[in-house]
Amino acid sequence: MELFNVLTVQQARSVLAVHLPVWHKEETIPLLQGLNRILAQDITAKEDVPGFHRSTMDGYAVRARDTFGATESLPSYVDVTGEVLMGEEAHGPVGAGQAWAIPTGGMLPPGADAVVMVEYTEELDKRTIGITKPAAPGDNLVRRGEDVSTGAVVLNAKHRLRPQDLGLLAAVGVTEVPVLKPVKVGILSTGNELIAPDQPTSPGRVRDINSYTLYGQVLQAGGSPTLYGIIEDNFESLRQALIGALHENEMVLISGGSSVGTRDVTAKVIETLGNPGLLFHGIAIKPGKPSIGAVVDGKVVFGLPGHPVSAMIVFDLLARPLIESSGDGQPGRSFPLRAAITRNIHSATGRDDFLRVTLRRLEDGTIVADPVLGKSGLISTMVKADGVAHIPLTKEGVEAGELVDVWLF
Repeated sequence: MELFNVLTVQQARSVLAVHLPVWHKEETIPLLQGLNRILAQDITAKEDVPGFHRSTMDGYAVRARDTFGATESLPSYVDVTGEVLMGEEAHGPVGAGQAWAIPTGGMLPPGADAVVMVEYTEELDKRTIGITKPAAPGDNLVRRGEDVSTGAVVLNAKHRLRPQDLGLLAAVGVTEVPVLKPVKVGILSTGNELIAPDQPTSPGRVRDINSYTLYGQVLQAGGSPTLYGIIEDNFESLRQALIGALHENEMVLISGGSSVGTRDVTAKVIETLGNPGLLFHGIAIKPGKPSIGAVVDGKVVFGLPGHPVSAMIVFDLLARPLIESSGDGQPGRSFPLRAAITRNIHSATGRDDFLRVTLRRLEDGTIVADPVLGKSGLISTMVKADGVAHIPLTKEGVEAGELVDVWLF
């Protein structure tokens, strides 16, 4: 394959999709461990939620028609013939001209079809109240099954569980959830100049950054990362490390060694392994052009640039969607924020540009994006930024004041 015969991001995703394996391994876990996990199956309600008509206010359960026409000057008088106790069944019945005292969350007694708020009643004596505002059928109550009905699919397969989803599953009595196992991702950093963070620096040596940024990104995407350390920048060392990582993971990320320099060997190593092998070498983006995508016997391999900013952006564009979906398709990210760029930015057509930005809100409410300038080897620029602004490949740049999509970190 000719190096740097670049593809667009969408073309790269499409080429990968043709050869993507299915990573649908399932496990069942306790509900409280389900946050951010992806459902493996549809979840169906086996009962109504709520299982009975419930009051949403403190007041009196009544027949709505007994309150029609009530006013402060001419209340409708009803007899209080019972009281609903929390957590107990209300046997009723509520007849014509009658009412039951009921607390918030209490079960509506038979015969009643509305609840009058206590604020709209006045006590005549211990057994009689006057209602000063009419109630319509259904007022101040939640009907049985109004939240969830029996047999309804409450959450679909491939849904990522949020805190509110855990509450919904608890409401329908689900205490264990079938979820997809996290995608296992091996992370290798290559380069003879790299040293571990706990080692002292010396001229020509730099501490490994990418292992740690990529580890965090994999965790954030819902994957299960494993670090394989710093690999010497030579063919056999990288080949043996990659073979080991492929054996233990569904995806491997290799940072460094993806450009066309004479000592960069990632593409050559991949070509010696399984089919279909190298799928692309180079994508039309900035930063991150010298990136590699491959599939080796059902395992995905990405060769990421050594510059930390480039590696992080390429991960978000290509690796994150696969981890988040467990290899099945390309899930949509959260919606980007629209912001006005604060300076003119040049861009070459035919290339997607991703610009680090900070965000701020002006007094008139406008959200603006200030570019964070700096080379792709400077990790501090990613720390200062709130996200990246996207300049599409169809544009030659943006002018100050123009709206851009900003993907938040």
